[in-house]
Amino acid sequence: MKIAIEAQRIFRPNKHGMDFVALESIRELQKRNDGNEYYIIVAPGEDRCLQESHNLKIVELKCPTYPLWEQVVLPRVVKQLGVDLLHCTSNTAPLWCPVPLVLTIHDIIYLEPRQHRSPSLYQEMGWHYRRLVVPRILKKCRKIITVSHFECERIRKALGIPADRIMAIYNGYSTHFQPQEAPDMDIVRQYIPEKDFLFFLGNTDPKKNAARVLRAYSLYLQRSDARRPLLIADLKEEYIDQLLQQEGIPHIKPHLHFPGYIANRDLATLYNASFAFLYPRCARVSASRCSKPWRAALPSSPATPPPCPKWQATEH
Repeated sequence: MKIAIEAQRIFRPNKHGMDFVALESIRELQKRNDGNEYYIIVAPGEDRCLQESHNLKIVELKCPTYPLWEQVVLPRVVKQLGVDLLHCTSNTAPLWCPVPLVLTIHDIIYLEPRQHRSPSLYQEMGWHYRRLVVPRILKKCRKIITVSHFECERIRKALGIPADRIMAIYNGYSTHFQPQEAPDMDIVRQYIPEKDFLFFLGNTDPKKNAARVLRAYSLYLQRSDARRPLLIADLKEEYIDQLLQQEGIPHIKPHLHFPGYIANRDLATLYNASFAFLYPRCARVSASRCSKPWRAALPSSPATPPPCPKWQATEH
């Protein structure tokens, strides 16, 4: 078979979760001798983290906006390539696809009510785009893959997907996410002076619950003798200042460390060095979402994600 795989963002320097899932899956396909030809369709970027091989070709598509890239250019190129199947890896896909479509959908939180708009125009437009596209494409997919049995059942019930068209395949994780008896302090000190800190992966998306994290952390500082510092990934100082003013807690800023984007390979060390990893997401959370930091702290079977600790509970 000739199989096209959409991996639009894998060449961007600051990759995030879905980008790494797609990238690591593609690298595993390169190792296979299954007779298939794979065409990886990407946008140009600075981090050329994938090379062509005997069974894999890279097709770069340049387009000014993501909707045009996905809805116009991608299906046109898929038709030109003459492939038998298109796999879209990050929640959305072309509304018109000239070949059978397989879609990986990580969650449907964007279809649920939310507390407020995102301050990021990019994320706000992405939220509206997913709300528009996802319900329309799911019924057209030959197969839908999601990241856990919880999400599988949730999507099936919410959108009326027949059980035989949706399946759960847990996300893989990179080999550097392993327990470390002695985390490399040279890496830790690039982001925070000492270990045993609290660690929060945030961004400006409302579902990350950043404002309430800071509010809860201010209460922690009042009541705890330990007063551990808080390391915040992926939030700019200007946005943190805005949240601190909004919550009336600017005095806690000296306890915060906010280096911005953290390299994926360094995350494993930081998970191991932290006292606790915070995951106060404004949605229900499945075990697969907690598995990456938890795998970096405890040995476990790749096929069975471990349960989330209580301090990773969600707020509804």
